[in-house]
Parts: sequence; C-alpha cells; structure tokens
Amino acid sequence: MDTSIFLTLSPSVAQPKVLFSPFLPPNPLRLSTTPAYHQSRRRRRYRISTIRSASIPTSLSASSSSDQPIKAIEPDVFGGKKELTGFQALVDAMSPTVRIASSALIFAGAIAAGYGLGSKFGGSRNVAMGGAVALGTAGAGVAYALNSCVPEGAAVNLHNYVADFDDPGALNKEDVEAIANRYGISKQNEAFNAELCDIYCRYVSSILPPGNEDLKGDEVETIIKFKNALGIDDPDAAAMHMQIGRRIFRQRLEAGDRDADLEQRRAFQKLIYVSTLVFGEASSFLLPWKRVFKVTDAQVELAVRDNAQRLYGFKVKSIGQDFNVDQLVALREAQLAYRLSDELAEDMFKELTRKLVEENISTALNILKSRTRASEATRIVEELNKVLKFNNLLISLKNHPEANRFARGVGPVSLLGGEYDSDRKIDDLKLLYRAYVLDSLSSGRMEEDKLTALNQLRNIFGLGMREAESIKLEVTSKVYRRQLAQAVSSGDLAAADSKAAYLQNLCEELQFDAEKAVEIHEEIYRQKLQQAVADGALSDEDVKVLEKLQIMFCIPRETVEAAHADICGSLFEKVVKEAIAAGVDGYDAEIKKAVRKAAFGLRLTREVAMNIASKAVRKIFISYIQRARAAGSRTESAKELKKMIAFNSLVVTELVADIKGESSDTPPAEPPVEKEEKVVDEGEDEAWESLQSLRKVRPGKESLAKKGQTEINLKDDLPERDRTDLYKTYLLYCITGEVYIPLGTQFTTKKGDSEYALLNQLGGILGLTSKEIVEVHRSLAEQAFRQKAEVILADGQLTKARIEQLNELQKDVGLPPQYAQKIIKGVTTTKMAAALETAVAREA
Repeated sequence: MDTSIFLTLSPSVAQPKVLFSPFLPPNPLRLSTTPAYHQSRRRRRYRISTIRSASIPTSLSASSSSDQPIKAIEPDVFGGKKELTGFQALVDAMSPTVRIASSALIFAGAIAAGYGLGSKFGGSRNVAMGGAVALGTAGAGVAYALNSCVPEGAAVNLHNYVADFDDPGALNKEDVEAIANRYGISKQNEAFNAELCDIYCRYVSSILPPGNEDLKGDEVETIIKFKNALGIDDPDAAAMHMQIGRRIFRQRLEAGDRDADLEQRRAFQKLIYVSTLVFGEASSFLLPWKRVFKVTDAQVELAVRDNAQRLYGFKVKSIGQDFNVDQLVALREAQLAYRLSDELAEDMFKELTRKLVEENISTALNILKSRTRASEATRIVEELNKVLKFNNLLISLKNHPEANRFARGVGPVSLLGGEYDSDRKIDDLKLLYRAYVLDSLSSGRMEEDKLTALNQLRNIFGLGMREAESIKLEVTSKVYRRQLAQAVSSGDLAAADSKAAYLQNLCEELQFDAEKAVEIHEEIYRQKLQQAVADGALSDEDVKVLEKLQIMFCIPRETVEAAHADICGSLFEKVVKEAIAAGVDGYDAEIKKAVRKAAFGLRLTREVAMNIASKAVRKIFISYIQRARAAGSRTESAKELKKMIAFNSLVVTELVADIKGESSDTPPAEPPVEKEEKVVDEGEDEAWESLQSLRKVRPGKESLAKKGQTEINLKDDLPERDRTDLYKTYLLYCITGEVYIPLGTQFTTKKGDSEYALLNQLGGILGLTSKEIVEVHRSLAEQAFRQKAEVILADGQLTKARIEQLNELQKDVGLPPQYAQKIIKGVTTTKMAAALETAVAREA
C-alpha cells in the first residue's frame, strides 16, 4: 500500500489510539504481569508546561501559552505505576556499595557454610571442599540474581517517578541521572534506555493532537524540552518517531470509513512536520520517511509547508491595525521557527492587511448605501482615514532601519486578489473615492495632505490614473461652479481689481486645472446665451449681461464669437431652412419677416449670416444639378437647370435681400469683384460684341432689376470643367431649341432671347467668370463653323465663291474673323494633305 497518501490534507474526527510496548526496540523491558500491575490506578490529570527552549523564540512561547489552551495529558499515558518484585524491592533498598558488599558476603558466607557443613557431616576435607563449592555456587547465583535485577529496578523506579509527576514537562535531566546513579548503572543500559524510549514515545504520542485538530504551536518546544530532560539520544528518539508513524499506518489500515482514513493522513502529516522541526537538519538522515513509508521529499516539504502555514496563520490572525514593532519581530521569529518560506509568509501577511482594510471598506460602503443623514457621511471618511492611517503605518515600518527583522510582507496595502478585486466592486470603490474627494473639498480648499491621501487611496483601491482624475475632476468642477456662483452673486468677482488673478487664485485653492476652468467659463457663457435666445432674439439687456459675463470670466472675444456663431447660427440656420423649404410659391411676407427678425435679432454679423445661408442654399443647388445630370436628354437637363434659376431668382435672391436688410424692389448691389476681373482686355470685349450668342447673354442696364443674386454660387463646390459643361448644356438648349416628336414627326421650337437672360443667371449661379463664359461661347461657335466649313471645303479647293460662302457663314455664326481664318486654314491644309496622299497612292 502507498503510504504517501498520508500527506493529503483533510479534516478528521476520530481519536488516535495509544500503543505502548510495541514501540520498544529489541529486548524491551519486561513488565510485570502480576495482579499488582493491573491494580486500579489513581485517576490524575497532567498538563504540559510551556517551558521555553533555545530553539523556539521567547515571544512565540509566551503567545502560544496565553492564546491557546494547554493540552491535557491522559492520566494513563505512561501506563501507571509499576510494582517492584522481591529482588527488585530488595535492590531498591540498597545502595550500590551495600549491594556489592552484600553480594560478597553472600558468596563468602555460602562458601564458609558449605565448608563447615561438609566437614561436619562428611568428616573429610574433600567433602568439606565439595560442600563449599556447592553452597558457594548457590551463593554466587543468589548474588548474580540480586545484581541482574538492578537495571530492571532502575527502569521501574524511573517509570514510577515520571508517572507520578503532575507536570511531566517539569522533569529535568538531573532527576533522571540521579536515578541511574542511585542504581549505579549507565543511562545507556539496555533496560534503562528501553524505558527512556518507551516514556518518550508515550509522551510524544500524547503531545501530538488528533488528526481532526490543528497543532497549537508549542508541541516542538515541549517535545525538545522533554527529550533533553530524559537525555535520550537523537537516533533513539528518531526511532520512536518512526514507531509512531508505523502505529498511525496500522491505524489507517484498521480504519473502517473515509473520515477515519483522512484523519490518519493529517495525523501523519503533523508527525512529519513536528519530527522535522524537532531534529532540524539531522532529520534528513535520522527520519527515513522515504525508505520506510515510500514518502518523497516533495511530500515531506508539502507536509512541512501546510502545517507551517496553519501555525503561522494562527499567529497572523492575532495581529490588528494597531500592531507594534515587537509583534512584527515575534512574527518573523515564529516564521523561522515554523520553517515557513519568505514568499508564503509575505503572501499571508499581505492577505491579513488586505482583509483588515476590507473590513473598513465594507463598513464605509454599508454607511454609504444606507442613505442615512448627511451627518453620517463623516463616518465614511473616518473609516477611510483608518485605512490611510494603517497604510501609512505599514509604509513607515517598511522603511524602518531594522525592517529585516520584521515579518515579511510589510508594505503598502493593496486590494488585488481580494473581495474588491472585480469589475463589480470597482464601482463601489469609485463611490468611496468620490466621497473622500468631496470631503477633502468641504472647506473650499484642497490641502496638500488631502492630495497625498487621495493618491494613496487611489493606489490602495487600484484605480487607474484616468479613472481617479475623472472622479476628482467631476467633484472639483462642481465645487468650482458653486464657489464661482457665490463669487458672482456676492459681487466679489465683479469688485476684484483683476478678474484673472481672482479666478487663478480660486483654481489654486482647489488644485483645479486652469484649462478646465476656462472650459467651465465658456460652458456657463453658452448656457446663458442659450437662455437669452430662447425667444429667437437678443435684447439690449441680454447683450449687456453677456458682455458683463465675458469680462468677469475673462473669456476671449474669439470664443464669444464662436459661441454666438454656433448657438445663434443654429437658430438662424433653422429659419433659413424653413424659408428655403417654402419653395418658389411659399416665400411670403411672413417668412420674409421671420428671416429679417432672425438675421438682425440674433445679432449675427452679415458675414456669418451669409455663410449660414450659403451653406443651406448650395445644398439645394447641388440637388438640382444632380437631377440635371441624371436626366435622359439635353432638354430634360435644361428644364432642371431652369428650375434652379427660378429658385435662385424667386427665393434665394429674396433671402439674401432680407439678410442684408435691402428691399427686393431695388436692384441688388453688384458683388465685389477682384481687380483682375475688372480689367477686360480689348479682345474679350470684342468677343462679347462679335458673338451673337454672347450679345444676347450680355444684359443691358435696363435688365439689372431682374438679375438674380450671384453671391451664393457653386464656384467652390464644383470643378471648372463640370460648371462649363452645365453652362454649355443650357447654351445648346438656347441655340437648338426644344425638340417635339408628335405622331412620329419631329418639330423643333426655337427659343427667344429670354432664355439667354436665364443663361446669364446660370453663369452667375455656377460662379463662372466673364472669361470662362466667353470661352464657352467661342468654343461652341468654332465647333459649328468647323463642321460647316468641312462640308464647303470637301475637296480642299478654296475658290472665290467658297470664300464668300465662308464669310457669310462666319457672320451668321458670329465668330471673329481671326478665329474663322484659323479654322479655314486648318481645314484646307487637312483636305489638301489627304488629296496628295490619295494621288501618290494611285500613282504607286
């Protein structure tokens, strides 16, 4: 059977039995079987004294005896008193000298008596000598029997002496040596040493607690003291420990249930642990666990570690938040005595400090969640202050000059690995942190010591920098707002010589970031502005209040303008969108009034108002252009563009006039143009006059009253090529007219000059310059002239009749002569080159 299973930790309930004589080595002391040995024994309870040993710390011994109950020993642990036999009783009454003299006298008397009797009855010398020899032999046997009972008598006397002790722990080495000297024998005598081993074995068995009980911590000290008092050698004592192990093994084999089996396993573990500590370094060769019980070194280490942890755990539990240096030194000594590793001791001490802190945190949370009166909030801070005080004590002890003598694990508290190390509990810790921040600012100032305490609390709670700063910023912002409101209402801020210095001092008192304070100032200003424009306009009184607020809070003008553009602009944008949504037929007097009220009542600058309106209008323009591009024909595209032109004339132009406060009946002012656009070269001016389509597009002064607005255009929204393509589409519509195909017959309707007026407005909406418009008309005229010139000059011959025909064409198209000549030259060159190539090809 594998006995290594003894090392498995488990609870047990059974009481181990005590075996006696089977533990003795060969030739054990023969106990008397006389009725006297089995006589009724006097019932008596013995207790183990807690005598200190050099190998166990004094503080540990003292605490063990005071904190834990003293183990009571069974009255018959040593087997009760033994009775002396006849010779043993006679020897017990003699001293060694008297015993030796008596043996000599018995031997001599027997010889003399034999010689006398032989002479008297035999009558001869030979008979007398024979009688002397016979009786001398008998006397020698008596003397031998008398001396052979000495070791057994000494053993019986030692047993009775120890059994008669009320406190066996009070036995000392001198008492045992006195018994041996009294009988004139050595303690190494076989019978006497067997009794010593038997007494030691019984005592150790009684000291070790049952399997279902934990060690008390004083067992090793008590056993070592008793072993030294008996004067038993370590090999003999170790043999007794192994005998106890065999007894536990036998009891496990006899166990009839699982609980008893588990109990014996724990008992075996405790035996290994106590034995290892009793014999120290010599236990590795004095205690052959591996050879006898098939126990590995790792299992032995496991037994030592588990029991050491239990014992050290009892010591650690006695420590509270008010511990002192002496207790830490005692813990360190106990750890070394229990042979517990530094790593495990450190973990156990940190676990203790964490649990102590968790008690305070749980109390604080119960108060916080109980929704008690505000006055009870001070109790929350008191509990957290206890945590901080305890943490400061641990930090100071960690930095103590003699910290190496203290228990391992002394240092800052951490909640990692405990009850509050979870995502569910982190919210509770944040609530406590917020409560402490609020209390720290209750006086209107954030003191340096409170700031340090908050940093320590953050580390204890395991909060991240961002989480802690977010909570602190939230609470401090509320306090800053409250104090700012008090400063405004009391007039202190308005009366301050330097508003900036006053606000800076307020931030420094609260340890508040100045940039965050600026954001709060801006937010307050924006809130006040939103309240002021709730009715859709800003009154003179509102403007004065806002200016006063701007001065008190030292808000930059750029920030104020941005706030107005955002808040007032959003209201104005809403009005503009409603006006645009009304469409061509819905832009009535009521809408015009609303636009004018919003434009001037919200105190927006003309530039800001126009930017807002331009953004909304350009979106509508883009939607028209998208529909024009998606149309299936040029005519349909032109119709969509015509709708956009009408929208611009009837809605956008009115909207711009209302924003500017102008009357729609007066001609709009020409938009500012750049200097380079004012300078028109003679060639471009001639082009306007030479091209027939351009003359129709170029309006006269009499039509300015009907011209639509051009300030809002698509110059920055569409590339130049897209804008010129759209313009060309409508220009072709104006030139070719509208095509109808009723009953399979195609009809073309020519457009009048009114369409060219709309084309002019389209150029303004598209943001085309005069140069770009001229270029579109010119390219279109060149295209038409080239197509007809190629037909006229089909053979490449330029005759007089053809020249006249081309001149008429040039006048009809309205193309300038220089451009017409260039096209004619290009066409004739191309045709002549083609004719030459054809002739050469034929000759070849």
